[in-house]
Amino acid sequence: MSRTDTEVTTLDEAARAGWLSYVAGMTQDQIATELGVSRQRVQRLISRAMSEGLIRVRLDHRIGACLRLEAEIARRFGLLECRVAPAVGTGDAARAVGGIAAAVFERYLSRPEPQVIAVGTGRALRWMADELQPQPCDRHRIVSLIGNIAPDGSASFFDVLMRIADKLGAPHYPMPVPVISETKAERDAFHALRPVRAVLDLAAQADVCFVGIGQMGTDAPLYRDGFITRAELAEVQAQGAAGEVTGNIFDGEGRYLDAAISARMGGVRIAPNRPGPVVGIAAGANKVAAIRAALTGRIVNGLVTDEPTAEALLY
Repeated sequence: MSRTDTEVTTLDEAARAGWLSYVAGMTQDQIATELGVSRQRVQRLISRAMSEGLIRVRLDHRIGACLRLEAEIARRFGLLECRVAPAVGTGDAARAVGGIAAAVFERYLSRPEPQVIAVGTGRALRWMADELQPQPCDRHRIVSLIGNIAPDGSASFFDVLMRIADKLGAPHYPMPVPVISETKAERDAFHALRPVRAVLDLAAQADVCFVGIGQMGTDAPLYRDGFITRAELAEVQAQGAAGEVTGNIFDGEGRYLDAAISARMGGVRIAPNRPGPVVGIAAGANKVAAIRAALTGRIVNGLVTDEPTAEALLY
């Protein structure tokens, strides 16, 4: 092994130790067990990560194993881009991908030409919003892809538009409709309103979309957060539901279901093979089937995930 190869390997190890410490919140003893090294080496690795400037608010080093996974997933699914965060052991996978997703988001913010950036919702996107660096971006517009009203009339807990707008001071356009309406007629009435129509039209012009990918098992976010009933969940599961993006449910091949509740969803349905970037942000063993289906059906053409999820998608 050359000196350069040795240096890269050491930096990889230091970056991983720093990630496990500062993102996963693991103790040095836990990191030593995870990496299979001594506690003293963990101390040296974390110190190295700090001295090299690899750890600031976010990890600032592309770990070789993650790079290889990114390239293979992009090639396998024909993606415009893919980013893979290091594994965090028993830590929160959604939090782990937040910083990486924020870096991707900020790349679009850095463009000098005005951008229309559309966002969905979910836990991973909330972490992304929290990781964004405050900066003036009044040349860009941020628009929501999903309704922001919960069944009880309150604001949807996982709505991220306002969090992002607060960081950026950018013009922002919430979707002032229920996540899911009582009837199709009610949903159509909301969509006929001029302010709602304006938001829908702006979302259709988005230069880039950032969306969460929800699973459709018994822990489905739509069910867990009270947007659909147990009977409605069972109905779409019987039709082969594998995942959802902006509340729109699809099967294992990434084909949208023609279910009764589909016509009541208030958000924008992302058309397959959309020409612009649609970046899915999701991680976790319970999301693998949903992510794979969204990639297969070309609902998303970009992905931010973590190592274990990436490996499951490939193998």
